[in-house]
Amino acid sequence: MLSVSQLSVAYGAIKAVNGISFEIPRGAIVTLIGGNGAGKTTTLQTISGLIRPAAGTIRFDNEDITRLAPHAIVARGLCQVPEGRMVFTNLSVAENLALGSYLHRDPEQIARTLHHVFEIFPRLKERIKQTAGTLSGGEQQMLAIGRALMSRPRFLMLDEPSLGIAPRLVTTIFEKIVEINRDQGITILLVEQNAHLALEISSHAYVLETGQIVVAGASRDLRNDPRLKAAYLGG
Repeated sequence: MLSVSQLSVAYGAIKAVNGISFEIPRGAIVTLIGGNGAGKTTTLQTISGLIRPAAGTIRFDNEDITRLAPHAIVARGLCQVPEGRMVFTNLSVAENLALGSYLHRDPEQIARTLHHVFEIFPRLKERIKQTAGTLSGGEQQMLAIGRALMSRPRFLMLDEPSLGIAPRLVTTIFEKIVEINRDQGITILLVEQNAHLALEISSHAYVLETGQIVVAGASRDLRNDPRLKAAYLGG
């Protein structure tokens, strides 16, 4: 569904991503793991059209989207939940969710999508009038994912969804990611530093170090890979 080929991204003389290639099949959960500064967020932002690559191509559903604007990429069904959630803290939960549906005009369809979001995250319905900035970190993450779902994506990219969230809510968030993939058929690319959780829910994984993919394979195999156990799993 998504094909990244020889992608390179540079900030001046510094190459943040250096010729990486990977494939994400339709309906899968695939994870991209690595330490701080590995190039994970840069990769997602480039796929989303927020950063222009120095080289390489990005294809989504067999269409070259490498040079498309971000709104055009979202319109094709590819949406990103950014690191740090980035909700509009001075707006209500309802207003944040409404902004996620800005590309859609059918009120009935928007209402159905909102109903589905509330089924996944009932806590958002309970806090529908609450200002987003007053929510907990976990609730804001639910809101960020819900806002993305309002765009009715077919492919969802999640950047560090466990970051800054209480441990008891991290488990809930990851359960919901699996539910979204399973029940709605949304393909997911998950960027995570929590390798344990990422490898637990994904079918395939890529390990990024200093802008390059150094290990790739089935997640169940990588959980026992001595290189990953030493670097990320505390082994």
